[in-house]
Amino acid sequence: MKSTFLNKLLSSQAGLSALALRIPVGIIFIAHGAQKLFGAFGGYGLEGTGQWMASIGLEPGYTLAFLAGSAEFFGGIALLVGLLTRPAAMVLAITMLVAIFSVHISNGLFMANNGYEYALALLAASVCLMFSGAGKLSIDSAIAARSEQ
Repeated sequence: MKSTFLNKLLSSQAGLSALALRIPVGIIFIAHGAQKLFGAFGGYGLEGTGQWMASIGLEPGYTLAFLAGSAEFFGGIALLVGLLTRPAAMVLAITMLVAIFSVHISNGLFMANNGYEYALALLAASVCLMFSGAGKLSIDSAIAARSEQ
């Protein structure tokens, strides 16, 4: 059963290094998603985020706020626990690409000017996890080990 699609999707040789990346990046994405979805941590919630997205030309704003917030919140949870890490990281990488090119790119690199450096770092971390997988101490690893038996 080693050659199954699920085993290939979930298995990883990354060891503990992926865990060191998954935990902080997962927490960051959860917090940013909670801002968009629930208005937590000083965020504006779906209504406010949707209005802002519509104001910069991302329509329909409410729907896109829901999609971005859900990708960040639930994708962050997936990274944190190491469940379906590769697909979650892929969705998060796409979300960061959209953020970079629709919001931040015109402001240059630096965060002080609302630039793309932070989104770029999150993009890089997401791409890393997409290629490496969850590593040890993850639900993915536990499922992959069970499927080999």
